[in-house]
Amino acid sequence: MDREPEPSLAPKGVLLKADVIAEPFLAEVKQSLVTLSRSRPPKLIGILATTNAPSRSYAEFTRKQCVALGIEFELREVGPALKKASEYSADGDGVEEAIIEANADDTIDGIMVYYPIFGKEQDHYLQQIVSPFKDVEGLNFKFHFNLYHNIRYLEPKSLLASSPSLAHTPAPPKDDVPPPGTVKSILPCTPLGVVKALERVSVYNGLLPYGDRAYGRTITVINRSEVVGRPLAALLANDGAHVFSVDIDSIQEYTKRPTSAASATSAGGAERAGGRAYHPRHVVRPALPEFDLERCLALSDVVISAVPSAEYKVPTAALKDGCVCVNVAADKNFESDVRDKASLYIPAVGKVTILMLLRNLLRLLQYQDLLKATL
Repeated sequence: MDREPEPSLAPKGVLLKADVIAEPFLAEVKQSLVTLSRSRPPKLIGILATTNAPSRSYAEFTRKQCVALGIEFELREVGPALKKASEYSADGDGVEEAIIEANADDTIDGIMVYYPIFGKEQDHYLQQIVSPFKDVEGLNFKFHFNLYHNIRYLEPKSLLASSPSLAHTPAPPKDDVPPPGTVKSILPCTPLGVVKALERVSVYNGLLPYGDRAYGRTITVINRSEVVGRPLAALLANDGAHVFSVDIDSIQEYTKRPTSAASATSAGGAERAGGRAYHPRHVVRPALPEFDLERCLALSDVVISAVPSAEYKVPTAALKDGCVCVNVAADKNFESDVRDKASLYIPAVGKVTILMLLRNLLRLLQYQDLLKATL
């Protein structure tokens, strides 16, 4: 009798480095720089106000990328970041003054500040000091307002207003082309980098309408920080995904589709396209009590982790077979055997994030040009 074939080990999932994802965006930035009608190259400054080693490494990585592309980069060190800092210097000394000075300098086109500095609340205050016309990181409240309300394009002159408004909210766009007189709203670099990575690996379905191409995907985002986790969950949900936002003390669901057709008909602002009801932007609600991390992971086609801790690991055993895993944290948040369950693993997105930042820098130049044309 023929013997049963010996069982073989299942192949591991694909390991995809950020370089491959970054290539088309690098080419895009290079082409945009070639076609710039300016007498000088764009200038980006980074403001470093701590001795935090990852922040300094990020600054050096940014400098190298800028130099390679012909973008002027200057690192302004203040407080304890200075080589000859006073022994009495504390984190954040001089950072507010450095931001205000850079806002007023017409030779500077973009500003980035290396966080964390003081902590969540005071860092948020600093983020609002950066002029929205120079905010390459997309952290100004006006950009966050647009993100959370799924407003994808803006007229640059709207940034001059003291507060955002929904009085003239544009209709949801049908494609990726800004209407005349508008430019894409700036998005936070890391969340946008993750979205671009997911587009690259076909988590987004290009056959679906623009603005709904993540429909049918269940995604878990671990960490709900205001810089990465929360805006990322909102971006994904605004693109049609059903998102579980997992933080240390709660789990929330982000979706623009009501829970049932009945609720959709009575939900304020719900719209209907192709027979399916949906909100024009994502809605957030607490997850049902029975949902814990393991249950979210078991349902998720994509798992994204951004926990700033070397000790935290997403349990491989809890992952859905064939899922896509993306590590956003500086430390690896996934176990070494993650590819035993994941069909694809992206271990870092830093190189994509830098290019999103430089795309934002070039977009801010468009803001300036359009603003000058309307004033």
